[in-house]
Amino acid sequence: MKKKSCTVIDHPLVQHKLSIMRMEETPCAEFRRLLREVSMLLAYEVTRDIPLAEIDIKTPITAMKAKVIDGKKITLVSILRAGNGILDGMLELIPSARVGHIGLYRDPETLVPVEYYFKMPPDISQRDIIVVDPMLATGNSAAAAISRIKEVSPLSIKFVCLIASPEGLDVFTEAHPDVPVFTASIDQKLNEHGYIVPGLGDAGDRIYGTK
Repeated sequence: MKKKSCTVIDHPLVQHKLSIMRMEETPCAEFRRLLREVSMLLAYEVTRDIPLAEIDIKTPITAMKAKVIDGKKITLVSILRAGNGILDGMLELIPSARVGHIGLYRDPETLVPVEYYFKMPPDISQRDIIVVDPMLATGNSAAAAISRIKEVSPLSIKFVCLIASPEGLDVFTEAHPDVPVFTASIDQKLNEHGYIVPGLGDAGDRIYGTK
């Protein structure tokens, strides 16, 4: 299902696991396990259009033309710290992917993102990037991360999150209409503190057991 340049991945397994993650009583270890599993399912959907090339191989039976991913491999970019929860799951499905990190924190007063870390593979201009962060809340941090990543000129960029707010989606797509968004849910709204409603709370705290 598509909405506002956003693809909602509504596969039953994704929705079932997301519902358990939303539950307040779901413990940290279970939350991490479910996030890893959902991330693998999201990776499966977001990589559907990877270009393929044919190479010559020999099976135990005969020679054949076989399809492999064409060109450079994918780079996964985690928006720290919560993005690492999605990163771990996606790396299980795409173990050959290179990894980049961008560190942003949201100023509690202004809600404006502040960058504190940026590290990418050296050949990023020859790679397709998938940026990951569990929550697209205000959209400011994700939009800032994409703007920073565009400075290194990758071949393409996609953004993957677990849950998006309508407000955050509007901010993101206005800033980067060329970047497709993939999510498991577009929730109702943001509250006065900038949290997604109904959401699942602070993803980073629930992944790492912090408050």
